[in-house]
Amino acid sequence: MKRSKGIDLTSATWRKSTYSNAEGGECIEVSDDFLTTATWRKSSYSNGDGADCIEVVDTLPGLVPVRDSKDPHGPALVFPVAGWSAFVGAVKNGQLSGA
Repeated sequence: MKRSKGIDLTSATWRKSTYSNAEGGECIEVSDDFLTTATWRKSSYSNGDGADCIEVVDTLPGLVPVRDSKDPHGPALVFPVAGWSAFVGAVKNGQLSGA
């Protein structure tokens, strides 16, 4: 597994997908504990009424975790900084059409 520079995930608790086989074939592993102590920041577009917002962690070198602000104990997606920056730039520049 490739680790991002500056991020130590060796202490994270990893669990294998229930779709894994005994040979360790095509599966994913997830860790849901390395973000438990992270400081989440709500989007500057949030208006406080619980509208559709996201929260991000911008203190992890090389990674940007993102979660739904209405479900703080739910899952988070973790993006490389470069990918997240490109996405935010595309949104700001109107390069993505709404669904």
